[in-house]
Amino acid sequence: MAGKSIEELKIGDSAEFTKTLTESDICLYAGITGDFNPAHIDETYAGKTRFKGRVAHGMLVAGLVSAVLGTRLPGPGTIYLKQDLKFHLPVRIGDTITARVEITSIVPRRNLAYLRTTCSNQDGKLVLDGEAVVMPPTATAE
Repeated sequence: MAGKSIEELKIGDSAEFTKTLTESDICLYAGITGDFNPAHIDETYAGKTRFKGRVAHGMLVAGLVSAVLGTRLPGPGTIYLKQDLKFHLPVRIGDTITARVEITSIVPRRNLAYLRTTCSNQDGKLVLDGEAVVMPPTATAE
């Protein structure tokens, strides 16, 4: 199964992925990456921070964008080349995050697509945004 090739993409195409972040997600991410920052895993410590409680790893949230790119748009076979991010709000355990990508520019001769990337919470508040550059799969990819 292959995603959309550069010839199949159009400016304005978009896709989303939604996930509710759990305690398990945060603990597994900490274990996989080695990021045991107490702001993410220690409620007592995190309660004394400006966030007044534990927050999800920013890159865990950003990883939801990768899920959209690799499974929905352009989809399987996509190569993720670059991501610029700006974090706006903290994400907490139990928040439901919707990652969205939208194609803003296509460079067929270089097989590149530029996409606006956003993540919003269950209240519709923007928690992160940025721009991704991807190389969609070729039309002959299987």
